[in-house]
Amino acid sequence: MPGRRVVFTFGLLTALVSAGYGVMFTVLDDFRDKFGISEAALGIVVAIGFLSSFLAQVFLAPIADRGHARHLVYVGLVFNIVGLVAMAYSTRLMPMLIARFVMGVGAGMAQPAVRRIVILADPDNLGQNLGRLLAADVGGFAFGPALSAVIAGPFGIAAPFLVIAAATVACLPIVHRVKVTETPDDGGERFAFALLRHRQFMAAVVFGAAVFLMIGTFDTLWVIVLRDMHTADWIGNVGITLFALPLVVLGSAGGRLAQRVGPFRLGALGLLIAAGFMFLYGHLPTGEVMLAVGLFHGVSDGLTVSSSGVAVGLVTPVERQAGAQGLLGGVQTLTAGLTALVAGAVYQHGGRSLAFGACAAVMVMLVGLGAWLAGSSWSIRGEQPASQSRPITVDALAAD
Repeated sequence: MPGRRVVFTFGLLTALVSAGYGVMFTVLDDFRDKFGISEAALGIVVAIGFLSSFLAQVFLAPIADRGHARHLVYVGLVFNIVGLVAMAYSTRLMPMLIARFVMGVGAGMAQPAVRRIVILADPDNLGQNLGRLLAADVGGFAFGPALSAVIAGPFGIAAPFLVIAAATVACLPIVHRVKVTETPDDGGERFAFALLRHRQFMAAVVFGAAVFLMIGTFDTLWVIVLRDMHTADWIGNVGITLFALPLVVLGSAGGRLAQRVGPFRLGALGLLIAAGFMFLYGHLPTGEVMLAVGLFHGVSDGLTVSSSGVAVGLVTPVERQAGAQGLLGGVQTLTAGLTALVAGAVYQHGGRSLAFGACAAVMVMLVGLGAWLAGSSWSIRGEQPASQSRPITVDALAAD
C-alpha cells in the first residue's frame, strides 16, 4: 500500500541518518588516540551536533510545512552526506567540528520533514507509523557501532562513514519517486512557537522532555556507574544494546497503542514506571542486577516513549506538522544535552543515588505538569482520521 511504502522508504532514510551518528560515537576513542584530540574537545564535537540539530529543527524544519517537505528531506540528506565524508577524513579538531555541525543541521532538517510526510501519508495509523520511525531511528543508531566493529579495523576509521554516505547517496533518487502530500506555500508565518500557547501541545512537549531527561541521564551515567561498581565491561556494552532492542521491536506496537488508548495516558504511565526504574538504579547492589532491571525498563519504554510524538501528531493541524515535530525534537535534543552535563556533575559530587534519584523526581514533576497542561485533551485518542481529531485548529493558530 502507498502508506506502507512511504513509511518503509523514509524509515530507511531515518535509519541511515542515525547510523552515521552511531558510528561517530564508536570512533571517538580512535580520534583521541590516533589524532591527539582531547576528551574535552571531543565532548565539544558531540555537543555542537546537538546544538546545530536543535537550531535546524526549530528554525528550518517549518519550511517543510510550506510545500517543501520533499525538498527539505533531500537537502538534509545531502548535508548529512557532506558531513559524513568530512568526518571520515578529519584529523584535526576544527574540521571535525564543522563536519559534526553540518551533520546536525542535516538531521535537524530531514527528520521533522520525514515525520510530517509519514503522518500525512496515513493519518489513521499515525501512531503505528511514528513508532516505526522510532524503531528505524534506534535500529540505525545500533547498526552504526556494529558496522564500525566489522570494517573500521581492516579498512580504517573513514570506512564506516563512507559506507553510510554511499548508501545514503544510493537512496536519494527514491525521495523523488515517492508520492508526498504537500501544503501550498501561502507565504505566512510558519515558525512553530505559536503552538506553545496551546496547553495540549505544551503537554506533549513536556512529556517529550521528560523522556529525554531520562535518556540523557541514563546514557551519561550507565557505563560510568557500572565501571565504578567494578562490573565487567561487557555488561555495560551489552546493557546498552539490550536496552535499545525493545525500542526497535516494540516501537510500532507502542505507537499503535498510544493512538488507541491515548498518548497522554500511556505517556504518563510509561514515564512514572520509568521514573521508578531510574530511582532503582541509584540503589541496586550490583551491576548485574542493574542489567536485569534494565531489561524490564527497556520493554516499558519500547511500548510508551513514542507517545509524545503521537500526541503532537494528534493535536496539531496538517499545516503545522513539520514545525510541531521539529519543535518537539529540538526541545528533546536540548534537554538531553543539558541533562548530560548536569547528570555528570551531580554524580561526581553527590553520587549514584542522588543523580538517579534527582532524575526520577524531576520526571515525576514533569508528568504532573504535563497532565495539568493536557486538561480536556487528556483522553484524546486517534480512532478518527487525525485531521478530524486535532483540537488545535488553523483558525485558532491564525488568531494567535
